[in-house]
Amino acid sequence: MLEGWFVREEEYNPLDYKNLTRNVVEELMRRDPTTLPPIRQFLGAGVYALFYTGDLEFYAPIASAGLETPIYVGKAVPAGARKGTTGKQLARSLFQRLTEHGRSIDAAVHLNPGDFSCRYLVVTPLWITMAERFLIEHYQPLWNVRMDGFGNHPPGSGRPAGEVSWWDALHPGRDWARRLQPTRSREQAIERVREFFRLRETQPEAIARMVQHTLDMGW
Repeated sequence: MLEGWFVREEEYNPLDYKNLTRNVVEELMRRDPTTLPPIRQFLGAGVYALFYTGDLEFYAPIASAGLETPIYVGKAVPAGARKGTTGKQLARSLFQRLTEHGRSIDAAVHLNPGDFSCRYLVVTPLWITMAERFLIEHYQPLWNVRMDGFGNHPPGSGRPAGEVSWWDALHPGRDWARRLQPTRSREQAIERVREFFRLRETQPEAIARMVQHTLDMGW
């Protein structure tokens, strides 16, 4: 009889998936933005978000001085993590990854490094991959979900040249990407960006499927 007099409150579980996601997002966004790459070198591995503040027309829906919506998120795990090892030589993996991204943007014909900022979060290695997944699911960043290729590395010597990525079709300039097969045009890439933002406004379920596909492909 007493049970009817009480309201059942939802229990807070700090390890619940949605709570973990919110914690990672909030902690990252509390970090002060910095240039890309950061001027100050630092140690550690973790996750990061890149923000665009320039005036390219097709990026207008996410370009903001307030740095609210990242154009790309990613992770840097300690080198050797796949082998289950760590070491001092692995310590600058996050800074090095951001430096690589800065070089890619600097090489691109249509991008200006001064139009980018980043936030980064040093994370315990066990949680890095899951933290990146949280960020992709939450923000659905354009360069992760629809314009793949930004985070690619040069193909190893002796490997056949693949087709140019959507990112490199949109922002040509990286030396090694010039060796890839030009199967996509910049005009097609721009239309792909515009389609992404249209779908985000009109068919969010379509974007959710793209996000899931990105994660299923082992982002």
